[in-house]
Amino acid sequence: PGNTKVAKSTAVPPGPPVYLDLVYIPNHSNSKNVDVEFFKRVRSSYYVVSGNDSAAEEPSRAVLDSLLEGKAQWESNIQVTLIPTHDSEVMREWYQETHEKQQDLNIMVLASSSTVVMQDESFPACKIEL
Repeated sequence: PGNTKVAKSTAVPPGPPVYLDLVYIPNHSNSKNVDVEFFKRVRSSYYVVSGNDSAAEEPSRAVLDSLLEGKAQWESNIQVTLIPTHDSEVMREWYQETHEKQQDLNIMVLASSSTVVMQDESFPACKIEL
């Protein structure tokens, strides 16, 4: 009644896990939409991490840390590959600071030196076999 506001969460609600082969982390890996619960529930062999805007905190360090925390709660230690779409300072720092934990959790960060050239544009690329 009156002026009551209900907070709406955009994060994944609790529930049973969903298993997928490939997941694009939504909203440029922004922490407003992706948290530990996302990684506890949305379990994938490959996660694509987008975002190359440090002013907008993309990709978010909190999202990358949430991957580690969420994956640590999985019952099995299946291999997970993280595929960044851009080289960023956040990604490099996170990789270096958490490398040992990544290894313990069987998480591999894929770096690609391959480039695709189409018409007048070139961009980094990697091949994923499912």
